[in-house]
Amino acid sequence: MKMKRLIALCLAALTVLCLAGCGGGSESGDLLDQIRKRGEIVIALEGSWAPWNYHNEADELVGYDVEVAQRVAEKLGVKASFVEGEFDGLLAGLDAGRYDLVVNGVDIDPERQEKYDFSDPYAYGRTAVIVRGDNRDIQSMEDLAGKSTANTLDSTYAALAERYGAEVTGVDDLNQTFELLFSGRIDATLNAEVSYYDYMKEHPDADIKIAVLAPEVNRTAIPVRKGEEALLAAVNQTLAELSESGELSELSIKYFGTDISRNQ
Repeated sequence: MKMKRLIALCLAALTVLCLAGCGGGSESGDLLDQIRKRGEIVIALEGSWAPWNYHNEADELVGYDVEVAQRVAEKLGVKASFVEGEFDGLLAGLDAGRYDLVVNGVDIDPERQEKYDFSDPYAYGRTAVIVRGDNRDIQSMEDLAGKSTANTLDSTYAALAERYGAEVTGVDDLNQTFELLFSGRIDATLNAEVSYYDYMKEHPDADIKIAVLAPEVNRTAIPVRKGEEALLAAVNQTLAELSESGELSELSIKYFGTDISRNQ
């Protein structure tokens, strides 16, 4: 299974290189027009963050992000080509023109809005502070002051932890984060509330809990490079149609067990 995934990653990387060599970036014209001419849209995600995007038992790439991205590609009349990588490199790849879109549960925040145009949100949620079952020291967001946490460094979760005074250790993915938590090397980690429940569904004996939920509601959307108004409009039109038809709600319930596609 690991060999199959390695081969898939190598092929995806070659695809990106070929597209870059053929003018895959937006410098030579309207990106939406280029995508349609080449018949393919390159979409970056982690591939290891269930239930957003992950590999199932058959090693197929699945998840809420994956199906939303596939619907966008179908609307454009092109093939969706997925490239997997660590979160901290996804937006950098978007900046460099290696990817056309990043569909990876990216939350909107003011710093990111300075660099990217964001689609309309396709998910809403709360950030959970996750601790070991015996932890009694963290019962509020303010209790994070002076505590150790772990997240991918470019994530909004890391920024939120630092805002409340925590010391953040950088990791590659959620699995590494939980390894640090279980071993006692960190006090807590911050992540999407729905990701916690999905992890507990797969690991019901895990001795962890949600200590507190952040008060803010996160808005999850698709970042697009500045100046690509046509692509942004096409993405928004697809999301609007998925929402109006109820398909977005169905996908949300399929993967999360609840409807996170609407701000309730």
